[in-house]
Amino acid sequence: MTATKRKPLELVCPAGTPSALRTAVEAGADAVYCGFRDETNARNFPGLNFSREEMAAAITYARTHGAKLLVAINTYARAGDPGPWHQAIDDAAALGAHAVILADLGLLHYAAKRHANLRLHLSVQAAAASADAINFYVETFGVKRAVLPRVLTIDEIAAVTRHARCETETFAFGGLCVMTEGRCSLSSYATGKSPNMNGVCSPASHVSYRNDDGTLVSRLGDFTIDRSAPDQPVGYPTLCKGRFKTTIGEGHLFEEPVSLDVRTLLPALAAAGVTAIKIEGRQRSRAYIKAVVSAFRRSVDALETTGPLPLDSLAPLTEGQNVTGGAYEKTWR
Repeated sequence: MTATKRKPLELVCPAGTPSALRTAVEAGADAVYCGFRDETNARNFPGLNFSREEMAAAITYARTHGAKLLVAINTYARAGDPGPWHQAIDDAAALGAHAVILADLGLLHYAAKRHANLRLHLSVQAAAASADAINFYVETFGVKRAVLPRVLTIDEIAAVTRHARCETETFAFGGLCVMTEGRCSLSSYATGKSPNMNGVCSPASHVSYRNDDGTLVSRLGDFTIDRSAPDQPVGYPTLCKGRFKTTIGEGHLFEEPVSLDVRTLLPALAAAGVTAIKIEGRQRSRAYIKAVVSAFRRSVDALETTGPLPLDSLAPLTEGQNVTGGAYEKTWR
C-alpha cells in the first residue's frame, strides 16, 4: 500500500490592519486571521482591526490571492448582552469568511445553530489542552480545528492530535501568553479592562514610561511593573512580564521578556500531525509581518526538501532580543 503523503503545514499569520493583511498574503501566508474593530476580538486596541467594509475587501483580496481569511471573535460575551458578538458572527458568515475563531460556549452554540455551513475554529482562549476537551467541542458544535495552548510539549501535542477528531493548530512565533485567567486578572485589576472580555491586555491608555536616572520605569495604571537598566531586556508592558519582589528574591516571576520561535522544531511538529502553525502579532507592524511571515514561509517550504531549514535571525523582532522553544521543549514536569 502506498503511504499517504503528508500535507504541508499551513501557515496562519496575523493582520491588525488591511495593509498588514496584504503584506502577510504577499509574504506567503496560507491563511490570515484578523478581527472586527470592537471588543469581540482579543486585540481591541485603537488603530487596529477592520470595519465591515474593510473585512469584506480583505476577504475578497485573500481569496483572490489563494489565501483564507479567519475572523477572530475570541472574547467572551457580556452576560445578558451577547448582541455585538452575535452580530460579528452573522457578519463574518455573510461576508464569506473561511472560518470564525471562537472560545465562548454560548457563541459556539449560536454559530453552530444559525450558520450550519460556517467553519468553526476553537480559539486558544478556550484552553482545550486534551483530546477529550477538544472532542467535546467537535461533538457538540462541529468544530473543525482547535488552537492548542502554549503549554504542551511536542510529545503531548502528538498525543492530543492523534486522538482529537479535528485539525490542530499550534503557535510558532511571538508572545508566550498562555491566557491563564489568574494572569489575565492582573491586567483587569490594574486597568479595569478584561483581556478575555474587553479584548485589551495592558491597554496603551494605561501604560506610561519615565526615565529615572538612566533606568526605564514602566507603569500600568497606578502600578510600577518594571525598572530596567540600559543593558536589561525590556518586554511588552504587561504585568505577566513585570519584575516582582518575593521572599526568594527579585525577578520575572511569571514570564521573562522572550519570544517563541519554533522553526527548529517544525519537522517534529509536522511529524506530530499538526495541521497548521500560527504566528502571533496582530498589533505588530508591517515590517514585522513581512520579515516573520517570509522567514516561516521559507522554513515551511524547506520541509518538503531534504536540505536544512533556513533560519534567518529574527531576534531584532523579539521581546528582549531572545527566543525560546517554550513548553514545546519542556523537560521538567
